[in-house]
Amino acid sequence: MGVSIRDAAQITPSQRQLSWQELEFYGFIHFTVNTFTDREWGLGDESPSLFHPSELSASQWVEACRSAGMKGLILTCKHHDGFCLWPSAYTEHSVKNSPWNSGEGDLVREVADACREAGLKFGIYLSPWDRHESSYGNSPEYNTFFVNQLRELLSGYGELFCVWFDGACGEGTNGKRQVYDWDAYYGIIRELQPNAVISVCGPDVRWCGNEAGHTRTSEWSVVPASMQDNEKIQGNSQQADDGEFAKRVSSEEEDLGSRTVLAEAEEVVWYPSEVNTSIRPGWFYHAAEDDLVKSLDELMDLYERTVGGNATFLLNLPPDKRGLIHENDARRLKELGQRIQEVYRINLAKDAVVQASSEKGSDNAAQRITDGSSSTYWSAIEGVEQVELNIDLGSEQAFDRIVLAEYIREGQRIERFSVEWQDGEAWQPLYEGTIVGYKHICRFNEVKARRLRLLIAESRWCPTLSRFEVYNSANDQ
Repeated sequence: MGVSIRDAAQITPSQRQLSWQELEFYGFIHFTVNTFTDREWGLGDESPSLFHPSELSASQWVEACRSAGMKGLILTCKHHDGFCLWPSAYTEHSVKNSPWNSGEGDLVREVADACREAGLKFGIYLSPWDRHESSYGNSPEYNTFFVNQLRELLSGYGELFCVWFDGACGEGTNGKRQVYDWDAYYGIIRELQPNAVISVCGPDVRWCGNEAGHTRTSEWSVVPASMQDNEKIQGNSQQADDGEFAKRVSSEEEDLGSRTVLAEAEEVVWYPSEVNTSIRPGWFYHAAEDDLVKSLDELMDLYERTVGGNATFLLNLPPDKRGLIHENDARRLKELGQRIQEVYRINLAKDAVVQASSEKGSDNAAQRITDGSSSTYWSAIEGVEQVELNIDLGSEQAFDRIVLAEYIREGQRIERFSVEWQDGEAWQPLYEGTIVGYKHICRFNEVKARRLRLLIAESRWCPTLSRFEVYNSANDQ
């Protein structure tokens, strides 16, 4: 039992996982009959006639996402109430029986087209729990129904970057708990959308463990393979709309991939984390929450902790009864995009001179970390786990952010590091961290310095680094 450090260092992401990670920040749209009943969870008995947005504009949703700097959007095509936002051939409980567009509408098509036109990636959420469908609880029959609906979505709307499942699971009208055929679901996704990651209840992307935006100090992408089954276990799933689930801030175990965990694991896999939370308290629109949109500072902090903590950031945006992202939300998203752009606009370490105590040849020289390319990287010599890198910015600069990025195509290696700045002849401590992974944003009080030192105190087999960037958040003032 136990996985060696060297073996753990060799675990790498698939191409679909890499492409997903590079999106960094993307939107979630929750919109269905719940929007019109002022509920979070529908019961499944709502009439399709309730669905009647007066000014629906998928392009407005997409523009709101773009203004925040998002690179993708996931649409809840069917929530637990079973109402389908596309004219499914397998149920009457869909937009085809609503007054919207005289029953001729297909909201999945509109959003997919709007995303493609604007250059955003498109993904789908399909709830396995269906409180309307009569076959739910009759496991084989419902699984066939669900796979048929999946096939419609996977084959009719172009390329998808993500298929997002949650594990919510309840009893059917027959009083039986549905047993989901996850293998069948995964099989048809791999067949029809091989480039799409399967998220949360799936083998590609791991749920962070809460809906409150809590992040771990050390978010490992290499974790025990057993974690891929966690969210599929019915006993752990959300089974009631009690409002407390979304507020829970525990992330189960804080340590998912340290040497201690590896020593007990039988197998490890690349299973990175996504943090999902909503811009408002609820996941669906409620007029009473119009003044409860997260502040700009809250959203910026979330962005820097998630994207800058080796996770991705999935932010929910609930359209209102008109079918529009509310003005308060849209304004905040634009402000967020502007702040991100301003803070991370000028890299003060671009082409800075770098020297390392160990480097693996000219192709992996230390200078690679400031050359502005994410496809080049520095690597220490194999077997060298502790390294010092000295960075000369060329002149004294004021800054309060440092962005580090490992070359994760070679695995996740760095376990503990610190940054120091030169004050006269003395070196002063600036920041201490654990993991780096895809991206680590170091935040600290502003200092002025020309020379910096990155000390990698612990790593697996040999560390790599693709980027070392320096910024000053005062640029957004």
